[in-house]
Amino acid sequence: MNRKEITDGRSLRSIATKKRLLEASKELFYENGFEKTTITQIIKKAKTGYGTAYVYFKGKDDILIMLIEDVMQEFLDMANTPFAPSSKQEAEALIHKQVMLFLNMAKKNHQIMKVFSEAIGLSLAVNMKWNEIRESYIYYITNDITYSQSCGLARSDLQANLVARFWFFANEGFQWEVVHKTNTASIEEIANTLTAMYVDGLYNT
Repeated sequence: MNRKEITDGRSLRSIATKKRLLEASKELFYENGFEKTTITQIIKKAKTGYGTAYVYFKGKDDILIMLIEDVMQEFLDMANTPFAPSSKQEAEALIHKQVMLFLNMAKKNHQIMKVFSEAIGLSLAVNMKWNEIRESYIYYITNDITYSQSCGLARSDLQANLVARFWFFANEGFQWEVVHKTNTASIEEIANTLTAMYVDGLYNT
């Protein structure tokens, strides 16, 4: 066996071990929640050793962040979609589509988002990750608002970043209601209401 074969074999085992740890964590998080899941339980379920587990992750916080990263990237990719409306009506259609996508992604990923929601209040690392995502999202929204203001579509007397923060927090509140299933309204009803209030408040007639 040559050195390349040995290296490739180790790499494959490493990938398999990391995958087992992630899958074991996901199952335990869904079953027990974030707080009640321990790194010991994860290691035991993944059938690996302590030393091996800590090669890949600092702890369960680190594991959850990795589990949520794909979902969060999907959210950020959606926020960074091209936004260049030429009228208030076109802006409203684009914004409504974004809200629908945002809330439907929350619904589709409600299990891991529910765990993430719990962890935000318990883990500094997870809280920092969510703040990082939030600020990235607000940055993209600010750019969209600034574009609309530069084209004369949106009110120029409002500070773009403040409006963006307001808009994100409104969506975030409903996002968690969708995740926790605490709102009886449909996603479309929520999106219609959010969009109408936002567009009518920001955009010129």
